[in-house]
Parts: sequence; structure tokens; C-alpha cells
Amino acid sequence: MHVNYANWDDHIEIDKKLAQRCPDMDQAAAAPIRDLKRRGKLDETLVVWGGEFGRTPVSESGTGRDHNPYGFTVFLAGGGIKGGLSYGATDEFGFKAVENRVSIHDLHATILNRLGIDHTRLTYRYAGRDFRLTDVFGEVIKDILI
Repeated sequence: MHVNYANWDDHIEIDKKLAQRCPDMDQAAAAPIRDLKRRGKLDETLVVWGGEFGRTPVSESGTGRDHNPYGFTVFLAGGGIKGGLSYGATDEFGFKAVENRVSIHDLHATILNRLGIDHTRLTYRYAGRDFRLTDVFGEVIKDILI
């Protein structure tokens, strides 16, 4: 499911905009999980929900939140991921990941693992060099796996 808003980048009026958008986002997140569970397919289907950035706890404009590459949220459901688990935390301001930090390479390695792919072997040759999605990085986050 995909939810799209013409002006989705909440740099201003975040209180007003999130109050309007959260019901749609809740439904968009819950509906496929509920449907997969009802059909008995959730255990074999990985659901990934995320965005382009995290958000800072403050804004330069004062009524929104700015992009934050230091702390962001992604949720994974089904597909061999432990349910009801929150993994990692930001500092008390919500600015920077400080506990169980996960790099994008770790996230990709974990997603690929749940799809049955060894990220260290998923390579393609270009310009005489082997490349892979996780480059030379990435560890599967074993603490979140069933």
C-alpha cells in the first residue's frame, strides 16, 4: 500500500498536518499486516515501512521538523522478524541514535537475509570491480530475528 501527499515534507505546521495524516498512515500500515495475518501469509512475507529520513526534534522554521540522518525509524513485520520488539533508541532529545545503532547497510543485510539472500554474495561486476548493495559493510541484526 502506498500513501502519498502532494506536500508531505513536514517542515512547517507539523502539529496540524500530522493530526490529519496519522489516521491514513495508521490504516496504510495496519491493513496489509492484518490482511497477511488473516490469510496465514505474514510469517512468510516481510513488511518494511520507512521513509527517506528521520526527523530532528526541532526545526529552523519553528513549526515543523527538519531532516535527520542521525536517527530514524523503520519498522519490519512478519517474514521471520520478532513481533512486539523495539530495537534501538535515540538520545533524550530524539536527535541521534545511541542504543543498538543500525546502519543502512545492516538494515539492507537483514532485509536480504529475510528474503533468503546472503548479502555478501549478492554482487555484480562493473568497471572491473565487484559491487554489492551493502558494499563491504553490513551485519545481519540477529537480535530481531525469530
